[in-house]
Amino acid sequence: MRVLVATAVLVERDAVAAAFAPSPTREYAIPGATLSRVVPTEGGPLVFDMLAAGVGPAAAAAATAAALTAAALNEQTGEQTGEQTGEQTHDRTSGPYNLVVSVGIGGGFQPEAPVGSLVLADEITVADLGAETADGFVPVTELGFGAVTHRPPESLVRAVAAVTGARTGAVLTVNTVTGSADRAAELRRRHPQALAEAMEGFGVAEAATAHGVPVLELRAVSNPVGPRDRAAWRIGDALAALTGAFGKLAPALESWNPHDR
Repeated sequence: MRVLVATAVLVERDAVAAAFAPSPTREYAIPGATLSRVVPTEGGPLVFDMLAAGVGPAAAAAATAAALTAAALNEQTGEQTGEQTGEQTHDRTSGPYNLVVSVGIGGGFQPEAPVGSLVLADEITVADLGAETADGFVPVTELGFGAVTHRPPESLVRAVAAVTGARTGAVLTVNTVTGSADRAAELRRRHPQALAEAMEGFGVAEAATAHGVPVLELRAVSNPVGPRDRAAWRIGDALAALTGAFGKLAPALESWNPHDR
């Protein structure tokens, strides 16, 4: 199984990679992105390509789409395009991805998702794609366009939650991080099932869906959603939680049937 792990920034990517130490990572370039590959067990079934895609849904969608397109082209040509060594490969480390995972830190809605906890999306919803009207916010779907939610495979969500201990609920994608109690309350009113907010999940999901690849979103809570208080953030604890979660993922992924949504 080939898994594309899309983070926003290098520190998140490195937290995921730390789960596989001492397995070596290898960087290689594709058009539009650089990937770090790790094969946790020599000859094992899992291959992870890790990507620091950038902050926000647009950057996340663009970089994820670039990686998925490169993988699809590799399948057609039989080549590992962009490999820095120039070697051609025809093994399980090339070809299309079986799963895309949007991973990183994010804000947690209190008290359901405390700082340091893990949240696994059972729906990935963009919270601010739409229009403001005299009657309030209207999502883009009510305007007759697009989508606002992607749903990860239920069977995989159950399996990953079981091994990681993550809470399951909606993860909201926002373009602007919430910084006030009023904004937090408004998001909860519109999305009562929400446990966390972040900035990339919907963009990653849009790219994955366009390529017909299942998607997950996993967030470690670094701060409460609400008034902006940097002193209350626990980024180190959240990154450590990501490392711990990825260290437990292998059994769930190895036993999952990609055709079982």
